[in-house]
This record gives sequence, structure tokens and C-alpha cells, in this order.
Amino acid sequence: MVDEVRAGASGEAENTPTEPPRAGIAIHGGGAGDRIYSVVITVFALAVPALLLLIFAVVTNAAWPALKTFGFGFLTSSDWDPVNDVYGAAPALYGTLVSSFLALIIATPLALGVAIFLSEFAPPWLRRPVAFLVDLLAAIPSVVYGLWGIFVLIPILRSYVMPFLRDTLHLGATPFFSGPAYGPSMLAAGVILAIMILPYISAVSREVLMAVPRSQREAALALGATRWEMLWGAAIPFARSGIAGGVILGLGRALGETMAVTMVIGNRQEIAASLLAPGYTMASLIANQFTEATSDLNLSALMAVGFVLFVVTLIVNAGARWLVWRTSREAGI
Repeated sequence: MVDEVRAGASGEAENTPTEPPRAGIAIHGGGAGDRIYSVVITVFALAVPALLLLIFAVVTNAAWPALKTFGFGFLTSSDWDPVNDVYGAAPALYGTLVSSFLALIIATPLALGVAIFLSEFAPPWLRRPVAFLVDLLAAIPSVVYGLWGIFVLIPILRSYVMPFLRDTLHLGATPFFSGPAYGPSMLAAGVILAIMILPYISAVSREVLMAVPRSQREAALALGATRWEMLWGAAIPFARSGIAGGVILGLGRALGETMAVTMVIGNRQEIAASLLAPGYTMASLIANQFTEATSDLNLSALMAVGFVLFVVTLIVNAGARWLVWRTSREAGI
């Protein structure tokens, strides 16, 4: 009798489904193929941070002579005089940050509007072609954006938008829209960057909104919320960490953009509060003057600009990761 009970218990144990391995628990295979596979993917995983460290070391080594010569004044000086070997990156740093954040201000509401329309309101026959066309903006080469900016965007800004902002809305009394309407300007760079980063923010936001559980929407509607109240009170708060990640992804894209910005920003080594004035960015400074560097200190100064851009990009991405983590923690995701 005892043997039958034991046999029955063992049979039930054999038929009981085993619990799947939990996340974070390593599963080690005993075969040679498993060990080779583990070594290969480990090498691939370590190659990425190793490449990042290698880039950092090379750029830092090349930039060190200029950083040692000018010190912290390299970030605060506006002088860029290759003849006398005097260099300062303040206008380029200022232009990079202002044009990128201006692009975010313009692109984020548009991208979120497109994402909300495609995920919540667009009929199925319209959703796919519109999403394809929006995503297609990311595939257009940067130089094509620059050419479009020169021949289409800048004439429109110079003839209509800038006079409207400065004179009709009387914003010319403020330092941000004062001065003549040149055309090539910080505003033109911000607009062209906004168009370029819009598909990135829109695509990420659309995917995270469509990933919101159906029960989240149905619960809000069951409590009497309208469709808009459901969207703003249930769907968007649930997806805000992903939306924040998409916005920061767009910011990272804007910080390093080179060719299109170089063609429309005006490339003037000067800090101006007015968005109608020409400016400079770190990427456009390197692109314009790298082939014309005649001295070792000049080349080192350009590499120092690249080093500053590298550090700024790392800080922005680290801040983005912290923001996404904090938002996800607050949302309980």
C-alpha cells in the first residue's frame, strides 16, 4: 500500500508542469556548443562598451593639447582665430544646445499629436499609409534636408515667418526675436532639426501608446470617462516613460546633426540671444573647419570641440536613462 502511494505521488510529480525559469537566473548548458555560444555573445556584449571607451580615449588624447592650453576658458571664450592660434567653443556649445532644445519644443507636440491620432483615432485604412509616410522622414538623407532648407524653408522664414513674429506679433521688442531677418539663423536650424527628429519621437510614442493594455482603457471608460479623458488620464500616464525615452532619443539625434544644420544656421562664431541671428553648432564647426586646420593646435581645438560634444551627448543620455527610470518607477512599471 505504501509503495502504491509512493508510486502515485511520483507519477503526479512527473506530470506536474515545471515552473519556468525566472528572469535573472542563468541557465548553463553542458555542451561545448553552449560554452562557445556563451563566450561569443559575451565578447559581443563587451565590445560595445570597449568601443565607447576607445573612442573616448582617442578623442581625449587628441583634444588634450588644446584643453591643456586654454583650460576652462575654452568653453567660455568666443574667439576662434586660427591665425593667432586662439580658440573658444562657447558659441558652438551655445548654438548646439539652443537649436536642439528649440527643435524639441517644436517637434514634441507635433510628434505626440501624430502618435495619438495614429494609435487612437485614425481608421485602419488611413493608419498604415500615414505611419509609413511619417517614418519615411527618417530615411531622407541629411543633405536633402539641407537643400530643402536653403531653397524652400529659408525663403519662407525670411519673407513671412520672421516678419510676422517680429513685427505683427511685436515680439521684436524682446531680445529673442530682435534684429534683421537674415534667413539663415538659429530659428531655421531649429525648424529643420524639428522636422528631422519628428519621426523618431512619433514612432516611439506610437508604439508605447499601442502597447498600453486594453484593460487600462476599458477601466477608464467603464468609470464614465470620455475618450479624451481616458487618453489623458489613463493611456498617456501609463506610456509616459516610453514617451520620455522617445523625446530624449530625438534630442540625441538633434545634438549630433551636422550637414543640414550647417547649411541653414549661418555659421557665425557669435553668441546672440535672437533666434533670427545666425549661429554655430559644434558639429557644424567641425565639419566646416576640419579640412582647413593648418596647425597642430588648430586640429587639437577641433578635437576638443568633438570631446565636448561627446561629453554633452553622454550627459544627455545619462539624464534620459534617469528620467525614464524615475518615470517608470512612479508609474509602477
